[in-house]
Amino acid sequence: MKSVPVWIWYTALRILLFAVPLAVLLIANVNVWVSTLVAAVFGLSASLLFLRKPREALSGDLYAARHREQPLVRDDDAEEDAAVEAVEHEASAHPADAKRAE
Repeated sequence: MKSVPVWIWYTALRILLFAVPLAVLLIANVNVWVSTLVAAVFGLSASLLFLRKPREALSGDLYAARHREQPLVRDDDAEEDAAVEAVEHEASAHPADAKRAE
């Protein structure tokens, strides 16, 4: 089974660190704007304190993706390129048909 990417874990934890305090404050009948502000500050602070390893793993993954030596090649890229080239070749071979289509 494939492991879950780091960015999904990090995002889910950040959402939980915001949503849980927000829900608690809203259940306690605190003003919506105050609840949102306090939950946002708590979520930011807690993620900076407790999510250092996932944040560093995520930044490492982003750096590796950005500085990849060879571009990522997908299995169907060659087929898509061939289909696009065939359509372009067909359009250039029959310009009268292309004008009628417009």
